[in-house]
Amino acid sequence: MRGRGTARRLTLRSRLALLTALAVALAVAGCAVATWFLTRAELYRRLDQSLGTAPPRGVGFRPPPAQPVPRRGSPIEEALADCQSGPRGTGETTPFRITLQAVLADGRRCTVPDSAVLVVEPVDVDVAAGRAGEVFHDGRTADGTPMRIHTRADPSRPGVAISVASPLAETEKSLSNLALLLAAVAAVGVLGAASAGLLVARAGLRPVDRLTRAVEHVARTQDLDVRIPVEGADEIARLSRSFNMMNAALAGSRDRQQQLIADAGHELRTPLTSLRTNIDLLMRSEETGRRLPPDTRRRLLASVRAQMRELTDLVGDLLELSRPARPEPSGETVALHEVLARALRRARLRGPGLQLVESVEPWFVHGDAGSLERAVVNLLDNAVKFSPAGGTVRVRLGGGELTVHDEGPGIAPQDLPHVFDRFWRSPSARSLPGSGLGLSIVARVVAESGGRVRLEPAPGGGTVARMFLPGAPVPPAR
Repeated sequence: MRGRGTARRLTLRSRLALLTALAVALAVAGCAVATWFLTRAELYRRLDQSLGTAPPRGVGFRPPPAQPVPRRGSPIEEALADCQSGPRGTGETTPFRITLQAVLADGRRCTVPDSAVLVVEPVDVDVAAGRAGEVFHDGRTADGTPMRIHTRADPSRPGVAISVASPLAETEKSLSNLALLLAAVAAVGVLGAASAGLLVARAGLRPVDRLTRAVEHVARTQDLDVRIPVEGADEIARLSRSFNMMNAALAGSRDRQQQLIADAGHELRTPLTSLRTNIDLLMRSEETGRRLPPDTRRRLLASVRAQMRELTDLVGDLLELSRPARPEPSGETVALHEVLARALRRARLRGPGLQLVESVEPWFVHGDAGSLERAVVNLLDNAVKFSPAGGTVRVRLGGGELTVHDEGPGIAPQDLPHVFDRFWRSPSARSLPGSGLGLSIVARVVAESGGRVRLEPAPGGGTVARMFLPGAPVPPAR
């Protein structure tokens, strides 16, 4: 746990350098170990090859003494003849000297004169007894000297095997020197890898340092206009582009928020001013004792009520627009024809002198029932507001498309691109009540439900609002 906590406290640059050094250390260690074993196998292979091709007759023996000694044949024959009297080997081993020894099937050894005495292994006995072919194995002499031994059967003497051995001292010394050399090379390689890893981490993380400084600058100054230069197409460049996009989105959100506050303040100023003026007149009338005429007082109270209603609607619209947008349509199934029926009842109350002609077919959509009703009410209110007294508003719902056709003055072509902007109102509508947020709410709710909405001039005058919401004429099965 302590080591893990220490690793977490290291900087990213230090962790990258450490991991690089560790990876190189493992790779170098693996290569060194593999090299050592491959070299050892090659040295043993060559040693075994030399032992396998060494002739058994008279190889590796010291020169005969100055006084000739009667001999009874080859060294092996002498060794076999003298087996009854015990081994005659010297027991001494000289480097680079090949040792020769005969092994009998019963496990006895017959040592050649002036040769080292080899310890007989079970595999040597198996070869002498004919239970195994020739074998190469590691062994030792009677004095403990390591030897490499090749034992093969004597074809001219059944039950006899000949062991040819060579000391391993020089081979082991070469392998030890090689191990030390590989360890030194590995240590130098690891140190070099650590240094290179630190340099690579420093160079590779330079864009991250630049990004970090930019983020700290934004956090300290709230300057969202900062942009990071993007170079290349790697992950760092992608991260820089993402930061720039995030900064641009935040800057746009802040600008829209400031614009919303400014527009809301502007829209609130008019009804608040009118409301304060009317209330001041009523209070002055009460304070001075000069009562206003009943008709004037009634008009003032009606104006106060209208201004309060306008403020309430504006606050409700602002709350609706401040709600976070839903990334996907709601999973709630809504009967759009029932929503339209409720909205029509409210529209008839707001436009008692108008005639509303409806044609409604069942249609079920996915969305939020309250938001959808608000959007439909806003479309109908817009038609009621601009329709002349005694006019007709035609409403039709079929195939998922809701159309609202009024007989108002219509919309100028140059104004059509702006009808869904927040707080936007055409010059002809600025004298009418409203905040200019109704159609913005409609566009947002329709987009969240996966639909589309547009306004267009109606043939013969007026305006047609078309709102399409994907769905089905029957509710989905549960």
